[in-house]
Amino acid sequence: MTFKFAHVIAAGSLCGSVQPSLPSQDGELVLRPWSEADADAVCRAYADPVLRRWQSRHLGTPQEAREWIAACARGWREERAAHWAVTEAVGGEVLGRMALRRMDLQCGLAECAYWVVSQARGKGVASRALATLADWALDEVGFHRLELVHSDRNEASCRVADRAGFAAEGVRRSAQLLEDGWHDMHQHARVQGDG
Repeated sequence: MTFKFAHVIAAGSLCGSVQPSLPSQDGELVLRPWSEADADAVCRAYADPVLRRWQSRHLGTPQEAREWIAACARGWREERAAHWAVTEAVGGEVLGRMALRRMDLQCGLAECAYWVVSQARGKGVASRALATLADWALDEVGFHRLELVHSDRNEASCRVADRAGFAAEGVRRSAQLLEDGWHDMHQHARVQGDG
């Protein structure tokens, strides 16, 4: 079967180059590909009970973290996903994670995901990093639509989405199973041309 339209993003346009590092507009943050050396930082992040509350996966050992990091690199090569460590521009300390998941190059769609470590919360790290990722994905790569979802109980994540220009679109009822049961999920999106 052939499609009536060309791919929004040409297959091979991402994996044909090295995954880029992305500086934030203010120059204080850098989104860079994960490296095996980040395994301990990933384990420390997932040990945080606040972060764990909103995650459906747990990474408890350095080996699990290294496997996850290797899977992140495969995601880029296979053009299915792209994951970045959010770091301080000076010093390089890992402050969080940004990701494009479920990338559909044919339709130009992807889902954003993120977390930040406890010491980076409340400082605008997540919203600045998310805006950096969205600007790159929409303006440079050519995605048409970026979505994100978060638990309706996660007010901090809702503020991050709003500050990064992701408009609230509605509620997906009972859509995510977390440790304490099923959660309704708020859905947000940002599309090309949003201000």
